[in-house]
Amino acid sequence: MTVDPQHRLLDRVFEVSIILKGINGVLELIGGVALLFVDPVQVRAWLSGITANMVGAHHHSPIWQWFQHLADALDTKATVFAAVYLLLHGVIKIVLVWALLREKMWAYPWMIAALVAFIAYQCYELLVHFSWWMLALTIFDIFIVGLTLREWQLHKARRAERLAAAEG
Repeated sequence: MTVDPQHRLLDRVFEVSIILKGINGVLELIGGVALLFVDPVQVRAWLSGITANMVGAHHHSPIWQWFQHLADALDTKATVFAAVYLLLHGVIKIVLVWALLREKMWAYPWMIAALVAFIAYQCYELLVHFSWWMLALTIFDIFIVGLTLREWQLHKARRAERLAAAEG
């Protein structure tokens, strides 16, 4: 099987994208663990401190208002939910990225299914609370689904070629 430069480029893009997803998973895991051990009052104070440093006396700034809304919404229930959500996302991403980088065939459909579930939830969030970051993440996840599907098909074709060569 001859590999053209465009094919190699897409393989590299897939690897880099998957590694970025893995890094994101590690950060989510760290964030989830941190939320379990940090009191919501401390998080509120931290967010207020960031807000004060970022916008100073501009209390009518949309950024200040967004941070204040975020800080006010934090309570123990919301913090535990966020922690569990981040831990679950992080573990799923880390396990699937690890398996994909080792070309485990079972990981391809699982990664696609997990990302489709995340995309569905992200689309819901976009409808309820639009965010440019969430839109960018959703587009990135759709892109990774396409690349993962492509890689899965290529690996199945390569495996079939190897089996045919071994039998023939």
